[in-house]
Amino acid sequence: MNVNNILYMVHVYEGNAPGLARILGPIERLLYRICGINPEEEMTWKTYAAAMLFFNTAGFLAVYALQRLQAHLPLNPMLFPAVSPDSAFNTAVSFATNTNWQGYGGETTMSYLTQMLGLGVQNFLSAATGMACLIPLIRGFARKQAQAIGNFWVDMIRSVLYILLPLSAVLAVFLVSQGVVQTLKPSL
Repeated sequence: MNVNNILYMVHVYEGNAPGLARILGPIERLLYRICGINPEEEMTWKTYAAAMLFFNTAGFLAVYALQRLQAHLPLNPMLFPAVSPDSAFNTAVSFATNTNWQGYGGETTMSYLTQMLGLGVQNFLSAATGMACLIPLIRGFARKQAQAIGNFWVDMIRSVLYILLPLSAVLAVFLVSQGVVQTLKPSL
């Protein structure tokens, strides 16, 4: 990672992302308003940790439920049954913790909805959670005596909006240019 990337990330987490703030700033403020987040309110380390644990638990439960209910949900053209409880639990834990251990063949076990809404989104959000956990550590070292270390929800939103989404857009354009196809038709 070069110095420009690090400086960009510093600006993002300080609330003044260069270039993208004009485009994504209104979306960021709308998300704060919808979620009832005060971006100026900082958290203690205990509150920050509790918010992170709540968020990851919700992600775990959502991925688990998608796997267990996939037989009854749309975007399942191969009519896959529900994933077994133990495999669904293992997969949900591994994707919530960003270890992504897979003891199954995704294309022969998971519906398109489960792969996209469950595993794909959780891959994205677990990476953002990891980033949002690193930022208060850095703030803690930099501030030395501060009682607050930032706001988990603000750090998550900024990680997604200003770092992961732009990176994903660039990579998606590259993959499309290489002929990678996304289809919702049944696999053969």
